[in-house]
Amino acid sequence: MTHPKSDRVKQTKLELLEAARGVLTRDGFSGLSTRRVADAAGTQMSQIQYHFGSKEGLILALFEHMNAGLVDRQTAAFGRPDLGISQKWHLACDYLEEDIASGYVRVLQELIAAGWSNANIRHAVRAALGQWHSLLTALAHEAEQEFGHLGPFTPEGLAALVATTFIGTESLCLLGYEEKIHPVRDVLRQVGAVIASLEQQTASE
Repeated sequence: MTHPKSDRVKQTKLELLEAARGVLTRDGFSGLSTRRVADAAGTQMSQIQYHFGSKEGLILALFEHMNAGLVDRQTAAFGRPDLGISQKWHLACDYLEEDIASGYVRVLQELIAAGWSNANIRHAVRAALGQWHSLLTALAHEAEQEFGHLGPFTPEGLAALVATTFIGTESLCLLGYEEKIHPVRDVLRQVGAVIASLEQQTASE
């Protein structure tokens, strides 16, 4: 049985988090203020202090809230035994598009930059990226089992390379620079095609 007061508290926190997401994706970290978030949520700034303590507490709660759901999504996708590695790669590309549209990529990239000078934000972002790296490492181990030796790469090293590629792609997309040099997201899709070709070769041996 749920308590009406606890339900109201949960709903208020979610509304504040959604308002913070909207302000952050619109105005960036430098333009984020508790007043703007409160205005967007239609409430008082005291509510932010009550539920999150500070602007920093609000931002960290927002990041944890958004990241947790996406890690669960990716974990479920990468753990599916009915999907080949190339299919999981293409799913990751699909998720990148979803995360750009939802504002998660903007939130992550804003906090990466903020983390350069804020230790608490830096630790939170590093922990989150560590979760993503663990998922990619597991997928790289799966690739090693299927295809054999990964050339000069260890699974951990390959996962680091893939993670860096996706993070860099996100940065280029937010800058609009991707359109100036090359459609990087198309290149990511082409990597999936290369993996599918390797799968076909392995199956025919």
